[in-house]
Amino acid sequence: MWSWSPTTATIWGEPMIRSKHIDLLCLAGVILMVLLTVFLLSGEALGLWTAVSEPAYVNRLFDADRVHSIDIRMEDWEGFVENAGAEEYVPCSVVIDGEAFRQVGIRAKGNNSLRLTEEYGLSRYSLKLEFDHYLEGASYHGLDKFSLDASFQDNSYMKTFLTYDMFRFMGIPTPLCSYVFVTVNGEPWGLFLAIEEPEESFAWRNFGPDYGELYKPDYRSLNDENADVALRYTGDDPALYDNIFRNAKFKTSEADRQRLIEALRILDSGENLETAVDMEQVLRYFTVQVFVMNWDSYLGPTGHNYFLYEKDGILSILPWDYNLAYGTYALGMTDPIRDPSVLINYPIYTPAEGKVMLERPLYHHLMQVDEYFDRYRRYFDFFLAEYFESGRFETTLRQTSRLIAPYVEEDPTAFCSYADHLLAVETLLTVCLLRAQSVRGQLDGSLPATLSAQAQYPELKVDTSGIRLEDLGDFDDLENAGAANAGATQ
Repeated sequence: MWSWSPTTATIWGEPMIRSKHIDLLCLAGVILMVLLTVFLLSGEALGLWTAVSEPAYVNRLFDADRVHSIDIRMEDWEGFVENAGAEEYVPCSVVIDGEAFRQVGIRAKGNNSLRLTEEYGLSRYSLKLEFDHYLEGASYHGLDKFSLDASFQDNSYMKTFLTYDMFRFMGIPTPLCSYVFVTVNGEPWGLFLAIEEPEESFAWRNFGPDYGELYKPDYRSLNDENADVALRYTGDDPALYDNIFRNAKFKTSEADRQRLIEALRILDSGENLETAVDMEQVLRYFTVQVFVMNWDSYLGPTGHNYFLYEKDGILSILPWDYNLAYGTYALGMTDPIRDPSVLINYPIYTPAEGKVMLERPLYHHLMQVDEYFDRYRRYFDFFLAEYFESGRFETTLRQTSRLIAPYVEEDPTAFCSYADHLLAVETLLTVCLLRAQSVRGQLDGSLPATLSAQAQYPELKVDTSGIRLEDLGDFDDLENAGAANAGATQ
């Protein structure tokens, strides 16, 4: 079967390549490797990334150790502000840290925040910047879209920033963010928080090139049942889940839709949950979500403001939108709770009223299983010990406050005065430390951890006297901000 000669070898009767051909192939291989190395080293400059490196935008705009600059250049900025409520893209140019990009799509964003900004006669809208809206394939070093958050009802400017830091600490795939001072045609406009929009770039960065499906479930009207936003199974027809599939971030197939519906069916059954839910990720998500007292969320009456990720029939939930966290949610509530003693001590085992809990299977059904409930408790213990009791939280807050303070002081469209900002920073610090103290007591059994137990022992609470949650940002601030906003627009 084998035969050999000095010039030619044969295997299974076929001649092997002569040695001079081997030399040529080796030389070609070396040249190819050199070219590939050059290409990979140049990837960042081209806005590309590889499996062994982060996308280039991560260490540019989203370097959170400094305040970045963005200049929006547009001929009719006043006209754009006047029509912001339409949420329609218009073209502009932007200069990010001295680097110019043209034909970028820009529009206002938000739900109640956009509506109330308009109603109060203000001009400080949160914005979306989309680089490939007009120019196909355009990006900011690999990122096609990010938002500029206006810190609506957040006088500290830090609710979202710090909450995202908590989620990242707990290992949750979380949008990148950093502070930017925005100018318009060279004139100061204000300090905003740049946030990575969860789309293709986000999915690749967190889940790799073979990422799954990403959705942002949201209602058309709060008067509807919105069972799909609550992730409740109501049947096998994809039309029953319009609020999910209508808000898919990527194009989905029939197989994609059926896979997600099957996961919701398993979740509804309450059995074999780990075949449909990324249990570790979801439990860690709810640890932070419950801590920050955010009822403008999956655990609140609206049930929205989250991203849903699905891969191979496994669901996980990702964070979004925290300007109304830390007990400051009142929008859409006929009788909002404002008592800090109630909110800061809100129970971690029943983090919403009973009717809402029963309609939130991704939390409620998990907590019916002793194993998952115990993991949830352990995650909370770790979170308190390593993030709050270690001093990490206060250090992060203080460092961030020092970083942004000069920019807040010069912010011409701020929703509050500089003095109000400083008060909000101290209030946020105190609220979080008291919340950590209350949660620790609930975990060790010295404080009640359910609504029914709190009703039975109302005196067992962490003392919150002297705290005014309104100091974090309230409607009164919007009324007082009108004159400053109007001057900045002009």
